[in-house]
Amino acid sequence: MKGENRKTNRVRFDHRHAANLMGVDGTWRRSCFLLDVSATGAKIEIEGSIEVLQAKEFFLLLSSTGLAFRRCELVWIDGCNAGIRFVKQKPGNKRAESSEKKQ
Repeated sequence: MKGENRKTNRVRFDHRHAANLMGVDGTWRRSCFLLDVSATGAKIEIEGSIEVLQAKEFFLLLSSTGLAFRRCELVWIDGCNAGIRFVKQKPGNKRAESSEKKQ
């Protein structure tokens, strides 16, 4: 089964948590459900077309206002389920550092 090579423990939810995916450039948005999560990634169920995930990198929006988010990359996809890895910030990115401190 996909996702069994995990390096960190994941928290599985009793109920699916609604979230959204958004392109890094802001040109697309897709509803999804968060199925489980860890410090390094998550498993999501995507609603609608998965064609937008060809971009390989996107944002996982955890709040309706978009203020809580994680930059992600696609690891695997199987039907409407996908495994994502949270992208770590690159050193020297001052703008991202200041926005993370505010959250």
